[in-house]
Amino acid sequence: MRYDDSPPPPESAASVSPDPPWYARRSTLAVAVAALAPTALAGWVLTQVLTGSGPGGQPPQPKALPASHTTGAGAHGAGDAKASTATPSPAAPDSASASASASASASAPAAPAAPAKGPLAGRTVVIDPGHNTGNFKHTSEIDRQVDIGTNRKECDTTGTTTNSGYMEAEFTLDVSRRTRALLESKGAKVVFTHDADRPWGPCIDERARIGNEAKADAVVSVHADGVSAGNRGFHVILPATVKGGAADTSKIVGPSRDLGERIAGNFARSTGSAPANYLGSGTGLVVRDDLGGLNLSTRPKVFIECGNMRDAKDAAQLTSPEWRQKAAEGITNGIVGFLGG
Repeated sequence: MRYDDSPPPPESAASVSPDPPWYARRSTLAVAVAALAPTALAGWVLTQVLTGSGPGGQPPQPKALPASHTTGAGAHGAGDAKASTATPSPAAPDSASASASASASASAPAAPAAPAKGPLAGRTVVIDPGHNTGNFKHTSEIDRQVDIGTNRKECDTTGTTTNSGYMEAEFTLDVSRRTRALLESKGAKVVFTHDADRPWGPCIDERARIGNEAKADAVVSVHADGVSAGNRGFHVILPATVKGGAADTSKIVGPSRDLGERIAGNFARSTGSAPANYLGSGTGLVVRDDLGGLNLSTRPKVFIECGNMRDAKDAAQLTSPEWRQKAAEGITNGIVGFLGG
């Protein structure tokens, strides 16, 4: 650049080169930029790799783990526990995988129970253990009168005992539990009216209602008698034809007799006991219309008095675990025969 006002000395045409046209200058610049771009890009990529920077110059953030790795209630959708941001250690991938599998197993719905198998599959049997060991301490409650259709009767009774104090309620619960195990092994669904899980009762009308509401295919109430010594043997009580108030046994009298006859025959064979010598005329079968548990039942139902707790010889059998197992087998076999199993 010149700083004086004198005109520039003339130059000869031979020494002066005309300026290149504008498009030539831009082409040269474009070539230069194009030549430099790959080099610059490669350098930038290398810088990102070496520095660990992500887009915008920020280091990349670790990804949140899947929901199966969340902790606390959040893993089950409570919403207030956040997902963990800790990255599993490369040295222990198996532990992370196991954690995910365990969490997935915990949240997976339980597999449905396998259908019952056996000759009584699909059948429901209600077992009614007579009385309750707590009845002795709740006499005012069990003395309350309830409607049994034909008249009114006490809610329940204490039951009897052997001369040594073995309670009828203990006996009935033990035989009932043994019977339940045998029936369930054959595929039956077994419902108890009680299982020593209440302080007294239930009342006789509730016992009948439990069988009705369960839509039981058969109901058996387990008892032992308490008459004078010398009276021995078992008997099965069948419902009489009763119609009055809430009681109507017309539909269950026939099937209940079938159930009772089958239980009586199998009970005698299993235990070796004879039918009662003091009632039933040696058949082991008695019909009654004064028992609310039978009057109010709408399902085939019988009572079995397994022996006389007040007779020393019968009591020796009733207090024997081995004999009680035979009693349970006799009752079970009778039910199986009745249900066609």
